[in-house]
Amino acid sequence: MPVRIKRVYEAAATEDGYRVLVDRLWPRGLKKEEVHMDLWAKELSPSTELRQWFGHDPGRWEEFRQRYQRELEEPEAQKILKELKEKACSATVTLLYGAKDEEHNNAVVLRDLLEGKA
Repeated sequence: MPVRIKRVYEAAATEDGYRVLVDRLWPRGLKKEEVHMDLWAKELSPSTELRQWFGHDPGRWEEFRQRYQRELEEPEAQKILKELKEKACSATVTLLYGAKDEEHNNAVVLRDLLEGKA
């Protein structure tokens, strides 16, 4: 099954399946009870330094992808990625993110990794 990505600000849907928030910071303006999620995987989010360096600048996208993928080689991140890959074999997994840019964010990188496209 493919891994889906969705802005955390969009309403939850049954077809989302297993919902995973992949941002380190809690999304602005939302209460915890408003975000229907099964897991908050802070360990899969980019480091504060990388996130601040990137600043959602599309000109830094390729370098961000490379740096972020290196960060995801950490054992803790690898463990969660493995669990999500296994879950995605039998159910829909939706990665939730807060960024406004739908094409240049960490959830895109994670989806590609989980689907073997990276």
